[in-house]
Parts: sequence; C-alpha cells; structure tokens
Amino acid sequence: MLNSHPEASASSESPCLTLDSGLTVRPWQDGDDLKLLEVWGDPENPMHHQDRALLRPSSNDPWARCIVAEDHGLPVAAATIFRSSLHPDRLSFYAEVSQEHRRRGVAAQLLQILEAEVPNCEVQALKARCAKGSAAQCFLKDNGFTKIQSSRQIIIQPGALPLPDLENSDLDLQDIATGSVELTQLVADFYNAVHSWDRAEMTLGRAQQMLLAPETGASGVVVLRDVSAGESGPSPILAFAISYTSERTDAPADVLLGWDPQLPEERANAAVHDLLALVAARYPVSVEVDDAMVPLKRVTDQLLGRDEAEIDFEALIYARDTETTANQ
Repeated sequence: MLNSHPEASASSESPCLTLDSGLTVRPWQDGDDLKLLEVWGDPENPMHHQDRALLRPSSNDPWARCIVAEDHGLPVAAATIFRSSLHPDRLSFYAEVSQEHRRRGVAAQLLQILEAEVPNCEVQALKARCAKGSAAQCFLKDNGFTKIQSSRQIIIQPGALPLPDLENSDLDLQDIATGSVELTQLVADFYNAVHSWDRAEMTLGRAQQMLLAPETGASGVVVLRDVSAGESGPSPILAFAISYTSERTDAPADVLLGWDPQLPEERANAAVHDLLALVAARYPVSVEVDDAMVPLKRVTDQLLGRDEAEIDFEALIYARDTETTANQ
C-alpha cells in the first residue's frame, strides 16, 4: 500500500508518498543524476547509459513523468514513464533501484505511482527494455510484461566477409550526403518496416533529426547501388550504412546498416552481406541487430557461429499491452 495525502500527486513539489519499504517519493530534480550515480555506480554498457539518460524532469510536452525514491533524504531509486511521438502505441518505462533496496517491491510501486499520472487520453500499453538475465528482466516478467523483441550490439571483425567484385558486377559503392532526400526517404521507410512489432511513425523530418543530422553524430554515409540499368534509368539504392564515428580509431565504428525494405528477400540478403563486407573490410564495426532485421541477423548469426563477430551486449524489449493487462 502507498501512504499519501488524499490530494497528493507525485508531480507536486514536495515528497508526498511513502512506499511500503519506508522510502519516500518525490519528483525528479536537477542534480539527482549525480547523486544516484554515486549510489548506483557507473552504467554497465551503452544501453544502460542511454536508459539512465531518460531520467529527467517531468514535462507535459512531450509528456513525461519522473520520480525519485529516497532513503532518509538519499536518492536510491528512480523511475520514468513517457510518451514517444515516434512509437505512439506504447508508453516507455524505465526504473532502477540500488542493489541494497531491491526485492522490496520498490520498482513495482514506482510503476504504480507513474501509471496513476497517465492522462486518460494517453495510451496505457507499456514497454521497457532490459539486459538479458538481469534483475530488471525478472521484474518485468513478474509484473505482466512479455518479451516482444531482442536486440544485440554486434562487433564485426575486419575482413570477416569476402568482398564483392564491384568491377565485374552491377553494384556500385558511393558516398552520399546525409541531407540527401533520396537517402532520408529510404532511411524512414527502412525504420518503419523493421519496427512493425512496435509501430513507428518515422517521417522524413524525424529521420533527418534523429538519424542523419550532425547533432546525432552522423559523420558519413555510403550506399550500395544497383547500376544494372546503366544510363537508361536511375540507380536505386539497395542498402546504406551510416557511420556515427567521425574519427578512425582501434575501437569499432558505430554503424547503422539498413536496406530497401521493398527488395525481395534474396536480394536484400545479398545487398546486406555485400555492404557489410565493404564497410568492415579494414576496420571493426559495431551494428545494432534486432530480430526483426532478418537479412542483417542472418549474416551476423553466421559470423557469430564462426567466431568472426562478438556480442557486445544484448537487450530484451518487453511490453505490457492493454489486452494483456485486462486478462490478468
């Protein structure tokens, strides 16, 4: 049970709720990230770092709520729930609790508080991601969430794939500007196609802002074109690779690799294989691979089986949809 004043709200300015564990709850404040870092320690991987960045002050546009649980004035846990205009069918949820305060129902009660804040006009379905085998995964399972997707960050070793013979084929590798309308349209179409499991509304403007603008770190793009039509027609892009690593180092370059979702399966498989071989010819690259990215998953699974690639980390995406909640 939560103890609160009848008119109290988690978005008010002072602590107003007490959890069963005795922790008090208040809204997120500036500086909480540093205080919690001292308690939680450093993030375990890039995904963990990204998730912690979701913890920020509450807002109404875009809609988001974030709360902190304190133990005698010391922040020890935090949770957020927010709406994404890109994926409108589910709200996103993230919570983290210090090691010493786990298994006391803290995360579940923080989720309960946040759900009470959701306006009636907002969707009620939720999603969250976690590391495989983590305490968060157990929490999500115990609270009615089911797995809907797996995502891996995979490092490809240099020269792991045979290079295509560009001189004697109908393929051409080209650099292309990140502001290209042709590229932006393809990136948007690709993103929407591989997110059918969590419907996306990626537009040209969002693709530019979220994946191609300089602020995203996008530093260059290469595309694999089909030049079989010669000069009699346009050369369509079969696949693209966006680099988010501006300077070449020994560390793997962060690359988003995608393809034309209208391609037949066999053609898409070949295009992804060839472009990945080209971008990883001399230096290691790191690519994110969801299970829904079938052509890319196929080739990376083969590389993993030959020990020519390695999993940097694996994330699982869980969801609790309104239908699931109604049946509990």
